[in-house]
Amino acid sequence: MLRPYQQEAVDAAIAWMRGCIMPGLLELATGAGKSYIIAAIAHWVYSHSGKKVLCLQPSKELTEQNYEKYLHTGNKASIFSASAGSKCMRHPVVYGTPGTVKNSLSRFGDQFGAVIIDEAHGITNTIKLIVDHMRKANPNWRIIGMTGTPYRTLSGFIYQYDVDGSFVPEDEARDPYFNKLLYRVDTNTLIDSGYLTPAHADPGIAAHYHAAGLQLNSLGKFDQKDIERVFEGKGRLTSKIVADVVAHSAGRQGVMIFAATVAHAKEVMESLPPDNSRMIGGDVNMGKSDREKVISDFKSRRFKYLVSVGTLTTGFDAVHVSVIAILRRTESPGMLQQIIGRGLRLVDPSTAGDL
Repeated sequence: MLRPYQQEAVDAAIAWMRGCIMPGLLELATGAGKSYIIAAIAHWVYSHSGKKVLCLQPSKELTEQNYEKYLHTGNKASIFSASAGSKCMRHPVVYGTPGTVKNSLSRFGDQFGAVIIDEAHGITNTIKLIVDHMRKANPNWRIIGMTGTPYRTLSGFIYQYDVDGSFVPEDEARDPYFNKLLYRVDTNTLIDSGYLTPAHADPGIAAHYHAAGLQLNSLGKFDQKDIERVFEGKGRLTSKIVADVVAHSAGRQGVMIFAATVAHAKEVMESLPPDNSRMIGGDVNMGKSDREKVISDFKSRRFKYLVSVGTLTTGFDAVHVSVIAILRRTESPGMLQQIIGRGLRLVDPSTAGDL
C-alpha cells in the first residue's frame, strides 16, 4: 500500500500521461520511496495500454533495487543490464541500464508504451538516444522522470514549467529536457510527516581540511590536481579527522565516509579498524563479485565503516546508515543533497513504502 504522497505522485503522473506525450517530471526527495512509485506507474501503463514499460536506472545497484521492489508488489518484471548479468525482456516491465539498452536498441520497438527515468537529473545523451529511437517506433509513448534534485550544475532546473504551471525563466533552466514538474515532495515534508529522520549536522571538532581555495574551472568542476593537493598526503590531519568520525559514530551501526580520491580513501582506511571497514569506488582493483560482496556485507551489517570514492552517492539504499562523513568537497548542491540523503531513512519501517 502506497503512502498518501506516493499515491498523489502516481496520480499526477497518470493524469499527465492521459493527456500529454511530452516528458513529465516528479520531484521526490531522497527516501521518498521512488521504487514503489515507479512500480505503480509502470503497472498502470501496462494494465491500461497493454504496452511494455522500460525503467532506466544509471547503475546496476539501483536497477536491482527497483526491480526487487517491483517484485514485492506480486508482479513479475525483467532485468536488461549486462552489469547485472541479465538481458531479459520476457515480462511487461523491464528494468535496464542505459548502456546495455543502447547496445540492443533494435529489440526495443513499438511494444513499449512508456519509459520511466530514475535519477533524471543525470539524463545523458545515451538516454536521449534511447528515447528518440523508441519515440520513432511509437510516437505516442510516454516519458516520466523522477529525481530528488531536479537541477544540474551550470544549466539549472531540468523542467520548463513548475508544478503550479509557472514558466521557469530561461536563465534558471537552460534547455530543460522535461516539459513540466508534475509533483513535488521535499525532505522537510517527509521529516515532518515522520517518514525520514532529521539530519544533525556536526562540522567536527578535531580538525578539518582547508578546501576553501578550491575553484571551479570552466566546466564547473574542481581541477584534479587541486583536489589532490587539498586532500591527499595529510597524514596526521586525516587521522585526526577519522578519529573524530569514529568518536561521533559510537553506538551507531552504519557509517558511510565519502573520500575525495582513491589515495585519500586509502589514507582514511589506515585510520579505521581494518576488520570493520571496507573501501569501494574509484579505480580500486575490485572485480564485480567483490564489489557485490562489499555492498551485500555492508547492508547485512557485517562491517560498520564503508569508505566510498565517487560511488553510492545516489540511489543506494541501506537503512541502517545513520552517520554520513563527507571528507570531500563537491561542486554540486544536488550531489551534496544526495549524499546526505543516504543517512535519512528510518530503520524498521512500518510500511512497505518505507523501504
